[in-house]
Amino acid sequence: MAYNLWYWPEIQGRGEFVRLALEAAGVPYRDCARELGAEALIADMKRYDRAPFAPPYLEIEGLAIAQVAAILLWLGERHELAPSNMADRMWLHQLQLTIADFVAETHQVHHPVGVGLYYEDQKAEAARFAREFRDERMPKFLGYLEEAAACNPGDWLIDHRFTYVDSSLFQLIEGLRYMFPRRMAALEPQLPRLMAIHGLVRDVPGIRAYLASDRRLPFNEDGIFRHYPELDAA
Repeated sequence: MAYNLWYWPEIQGRGEFVRLALEAAGVPYRDCARELGAEALIADMKRYDRAPFAPPYLEIEGLAIAQVAAILLWLGERHELAPSNMADRMWLHQLQLTIADFVAETHQVHHPVGVGLYYEDQKAEAARFAREFRDERMPKFLGYLEEAAACNPGDWLIDHRFTYVDSSLFQLIEGLRYMFPRRMAALEPQLPRLMAIHGLVRDVPGIRAYLASDRRLPFNEDGIFRHYPELDAA
């Protein structure tokens, strides 16, 4: 039975971390809001007793599982996207939560004052935030993830095979390359393990087919990763 995935229809956003794992594993799913629209998404969220705070969420048999890390933990256990060893499984979950923290800070770069304000209303503050983010936070997060990738033998992050965190690392790198092309060009030589995993994920048959399809929306200035040239620097 196919899962129902609900996320905003016009952007990759946080839903893309879930899509990539589903595509890599060949797990059937329905991208509901892209078929039915954003109003259907808002209406669907209201029908649960334990409603999601926000999309993305995965619906199956009347159960709504929200939050990217929780969704991927669920999928990892049921579709061989995570190791069977509990210690390894929880380590992957911790890394996914760290990626979630990084993604949240990334969004703050262009909305440091308030998410309800336009970027144009907070450009001066965004420039200050971006400078610290480029100089301090990007090397700290990416350096930690590089060290994590070096913790285990083999080409993949863990267990000599693809796991859902591998595709999350891929999406993180893709987004940062779009948002900060100059800064990422300077940092990538220091991240050989992450770059190797990025290349391996791109070659997973399900991922390769998805990236070549029109279902892979382009990055844009409405999502998490937004390219404002004035916020980028090497």
